[in-house]
Amino acid sequence: MWVISTTTSASLCTLSDPLLVTNVYCSQDSVKPLEDKGINLEVCMETDGMQSISQRSFLVSGDDKTKQSQPVNGDCSKRSLDYRAQLTRTFKEDHKLPHPPQGKGGPFISDYQRPAPHLRRTGLGTETITVHGPPSSTGRKNNVFVRPAPMAARAIGRLQSAVVARANDWSNWVEVAVQFSGFPTNTTTKDVWDVFKNEGDILTIEIFDDYNGNPNGRGRIRFSPPPAAPFWLRTPYEAVVEGTKRIVSLTLKLQARKRDFMSPSLVDPRKKYPEVMILAAESLDFGFMHEPTTMMGMFRTTSSLSSPVTLRLDLLHREIVVGFDVTFTNPRTPTRVGSGPSQGKEEYTRTENYTFVMPLAQAAIVHQVNLGSKSALLFSLETPPNFYRKVKESVTHTEATFWSRRYALFRQTDITFNPLKLRAVPLALKKTKPTIDIGRWTTYHFLFDMTKTNRGLYNTICSALRDFNIEILPIPSFKLTTNRDLAVWEYIDQPLRRGKAKNRTALDDLMAEDILPLSFPVRYQLEVCISQGWLNEHNLTKEFVDKLMSLEAAKAQDLLEYVANRKQRVYNPMEIFDIKIIKGSASRLKIPHYCTYVRSAIVTPSTIYFSTPTIETSNRVIRQYSEHADRFLRVRFTDEKFQGKLNATEGESMNEIYTRVKRALNNGITIGERHFEYLASGNSQFREHGAYFFCPLAHLGVADIRRWMGDFQDIKVIARYAARLGQCFSTTRAINGSKVDIVEIPDIVNGKYNFTDGVGKISKFLAQVAASEVGVRMPSGEPPSVFQFRLGGAKGVLAVSPDARLREIHLRSSQYKFHAIHSGLEIIRWSQFSAAHLNRQLILVLSALGVPDRVFADKLKNQLSNLAQAMVDEKIALTLLQKEIDPNQMTLALAAMILEGFQKVQEPFMLSLLHLWRAWSIKYLKEKAKIVIHEGAVLLGCVDETRTLRGHYDNLQHLRTHPAEEERIKSLPEVFVQLSKGNNDKPQIMLGPMILARNPSLHPGDIRVVYGVDQPMLRHLRDVVVLPQTGDRDIAHMCSGGDLDGDDYLICWDGELLPKEWNYEPMIYTPEEQPKRVNGNVTTDDITTFFVNYMKNDLLPRIAHAHLATADYLPNGVKEEKCK
Repeated sequence: MWVISTTTSASLCTLSDPLLVTNVYCSQDSVKPLEDKGINLEVCMETDGMQSISQRSFLVSGDDKTKQSQPVNGDCSKRSLDYRAQLTRTFKEDHKLPHPPQGKGGPFISDYQRPAPHLRRTGLGTETITVHGPPSSTGRKNNVFVRPAPMAARAIGRLQSAVVARANDWSNWVEVAVQFSGFPTNTTTKDVWDVFKNEGDILTIEIFDDYNGNPNGRGRIRFSPPPAAPFWLRTPYEAVVEGTKRIVSLTLKLQARKRDFMSPSLVDPRKKYPEVMILAAESLDFGFMHEPTTMMGMFRTTSSLSSPVTLRLDLLHREIVVGFDVTFTNPRTPTRVGSGPSQGKEEYTRTENYTFVMPLAQAAIVHQVNLGSKSALLFSLETPPNFYRKVKESVTHTEATFWSRRYALFRQTDITFNPLKLRAVPLALKKTKPTIDIGRWTTYHFLFDMTKTNRGLYNTICSALRDFNIEILPIPSFKLTTNRDLAVWEYIDQPLRRGKAKNRTALDDLMAEDILPLSFPVRYQLEVCISQGWLNEHNLTKEFVDKLMSLEAAKAQDLLEYVANRKQRVYNPMEIFDIKIIKGSASRLKIPHYCTYVRSAIVTPSTIYFSTPTIETSNRVIRQYSEHADRFLRVRFTDEKFQGKLNATEGESMNEIYTRVKRALNNGITIGERHFEYLASGNSQFREHGAYFFCPLAHLGVADIRRWMGDFQDIKVIARYAARLGQCFSTTRAINGSKVDIVEIPDIVNGKYNFTDGVGKISKFLAQVAASEVGVRMPSGEPPSVFQFRLGGAKGVLAVSPDARLREIHLRSSQYKFHAIHSGLEIIRWSQFSAAHLNRQLILVLSALGVPDRVFADKLKNQLSNLAQAMVDEKIALTLLQKEIDPNQMTLALAAMILEGFQKVQEPFMLSLLHLWRAWSIKYLKEKAKIVIHEGAVLLGCVDETRTLRGHYDNLQHLRTHPAEEERIKSLPEVFVQLSKGNNDKPQIMLGPMILARNPSLHPGDIRVVYGVDQPMLRHLRDVVVLPQTGDRDIAHMCSGGDLDGDDYLICWDGELLPKEWNYEPMIYTPEEQPKRVNGNVTTDDITTFFVNYMKNDLLPRIAHAHLATADYLPNGVKEEKCK
């Protein structure tokens, strides 16, 4: 409702502007006496533009004197009531309304509607009106603004102020966009922000570019909520650009509203909700559920006029945004230094504005608590939401041409008085005196005073939550307690804590109990249960700890593993001692000799999650120190559990997260009495932001392990140093009982291109030994043709060759990376057939090279049809599973089950696996356009040691455009491809023109057309791509800069996918600049700093998407200069 205040006692008339009035009423408590102009008349009306917010009162004043509220006295109140009644009758008589019922202390008119298609807002000279209101629906804390007074023909004398909302009035939009032009071409977003910052709350700033990508001084600025006044009507709009101190004359234009800012209900699309709705809560409690109906509150923040607690439902982004303030006070007592002023708490007191965001998908259930005149909403999340701290917007601008208000929101990892002190503290599940433990206190209690809260808006938000798949359930006998129980750390860490106390007294010694610390396996498993949320540290009493310690370590570990595997919250932990364990702990089962139990941790911005030990294939380092395997910890750094991988962002908004990562790498991770330190990262771990940590012993530390791994002192490039350390952590199978003889052979180099980079030879005897060790059997009975391996400091692939005899392995200099003490042969994987697939990048390149788009569409339709038929046709399912083999060979396992008759009898588990395989295939089709290529394969690459295959020669490339196909074939390099199982289940050699590629292929020259030939001297090689060692440039390097140290190559002999344009000029992948080298030796701090910088700048996914979008948009696709 609007409260329209006038300052005259003239005769009463209705407003002349057309209105859409649903309710008109006046309340006695809104009457204000006027100081010198007679009776102040107040009209309360609800209009069509206000929607659910209309139930909140706004005060509109046309005179500064009316801004001072005065108490209502009897005589004045009576006269005001008379005027209100007269005004209501005037409305009724003018619009022929029936007499209204009485309500709210005055006359009440309802159910009247009249269209307002052309409501005018005309200013009266310099007169203005001032609007005061509660927080707006778009986030403005104090909705106070000044607008020109509207025109009113039939007013009370001279109506000085009348504000009526209308649907197409910009002031009622959720956001306003204004286009500008006239800025200098070197203007930054900071310059634009400085010019318009006083006009309103800026949401985004965009500076437009011309066709060549250069700024042109034009752009768009968006405000939310709308600005106070239509500043764009000032023509011209003159301003001073702060950066250059230049006065500019700008042309501004209000952009038409493109949408209605309403979100349709998921239940009934005809029902719509405002995209943004905001409620102000009386208080917000952070804590956790101590019992099913009891919340233990750990921190409370309350609303005030200057800093309200707001709950903002954003249906456009499907999220709930909560804003609150925290005031920090220095915990130290006031002291006096010298004769100067007192250095008290007040000097350190500060207030920070925080926000946390709950996606609607994360808040599946909300509990509602009715407390008479108050109501509460209870959100209990399984994982923490993202927390942000607001900083000054002026410091968040960069050289980019786009800026958003969200850039001023910095992600948080801790909310504490002095976060700088945390930089020297190891990471642990237990946090020391946090103000808010955002990782553990994941239950949020919002209290609303319904006498002050807009009940209609409250009900609308609850209705919207229900329509967007969030259950709102009552919670009977709910209790919010602030009496904190002691956490379990007080019992299991007590001796350690007291032993380190600086001011330990005799009384402490007397009170200290002889409590033996939990054994590490039990302590670790207890922290697994606590970190995963199945147990809460405040539910674990001293009685529980005593009972756990009284059990055998194996029995205690079994109970805790059972709790972790059951994945259900336990409120009464004493119940777990009644569990009967039939099987022993999984971590004590007999496992294969090449496997080990690995403890792991996931470090998120707000907490740590530990996992029950799992069985994994070991690596060289863990095998060497197998007696200390429980001292290794595999750590991965991710975003919050609900989001997954930690993605790089621009600017500094994620700096606190990267500081937390650096803190873990530098200071380590503590679990009970064990302190784990950073050791190294495997190559695949590095890409996934993971690392290995080790808990040192008195005689064995991380430096000792690194020295055993190898001699890396000659490596001065930090990235290469980290990669060589990671080489020792590759998951491998050790070939024991057969010592190898190493023979060094030279690389084959032509100019700056190495044709044998990463490839060596292995004897057939050693190949058979390796195949027997890893348990692989080929259809022909022969060993695999190629093995990817590690041997000391050497890596790459070894191809079976008659040149190598008995126990010989031939290594090239390109395969030696560093010197190592270890000299055993280790196998990573071996050559085998895998199905070939298209993807979005390959489709773009092939399309640019002349493959018709209908080919891809037909293959997509064919695959979808085959997947559907495979669910009901056993023969089709068997054919697809045997052809579309995944790298892990799981489709062959499914095919074997079909052969055993499981699909024929409709075995439920088998059918569920088939449906899962189909769903997974469709998922990849949707996300990556992963279309299967039946006439193709993905194979390891190796080199032609016989020098019989023709390579790539520059002087033959003019033939690739020859009209005769025979002449064109002469320009193609030759390859040898033999499948161990062809169409007739016999070895098959692929002949003729084929395409050769390597993922990712982004450049038009990355896909090469080659010619398959039969070479008898190479027939012992199967399920590999044999590339020539002759020519001017090696083929592997042309394919996206690849080599032969274990890269997979896609080979396709499907004639429909053969492009019209053959062998586009390849890209030069040799870097022009050499990587930066360090002075002296590479240190651990250098490696950890590089690790964090890699995480911060890991923009490959964004680059790939940008390339995809640009190539798809431009007419020549990947051939455009912007895409090369």
